[in-house]
Amino acid sequence: MSMITTLSDVNNSFLSRREITCDFKGLGGKLKKIEAVEMVTKEFKLDGKLVIPIILKNHTGQANITCTFYIYDDEKLAKQHVNPVIFDRLNRTKNAEEKKDEVKADAEEKKDEVKADAEEKHKNRRTCGKCNLTEFF
Repeated sequence: MSMITTLSDVNNSFLSRREITCDFKGLGGKLKKIEAVEMVTKEFKLDGKLVIPIILKNHTGQANITCTFYIYDDEKLAKQHVNPVIFDRLNRTKNAEEKKDEVKADAEEKKDEVKADAEEKHKNRRTCGKCNLTEFF
């Protein structure tokens, strides 16, 4: 059973876009716009099209989210119709996620370097009081 229930799927020929309204069950307060876009893209097989989340509405006392998405074939047309602030927010969140991934990768590399340095300094010791590393043999 799918977590996505389609409430309406309208092809708006006047604005050259498709408008999908759907419910996400059990994701109240946990769903992000980018994750919602990915889920809708997979569910409706919208690869290569521009999916824009317009409204994500949480329901009080329920774990449901009602979402409205606009699907455009052409990005230029979408930028003419949709408020540019929405595009800025989407780009900002994408950039923030990329930066978090880079920071995590850098932190892991640094941690590995520190551990390697500590092992070189404290060879053949069971414990080290300074860095709390144990069992070097």
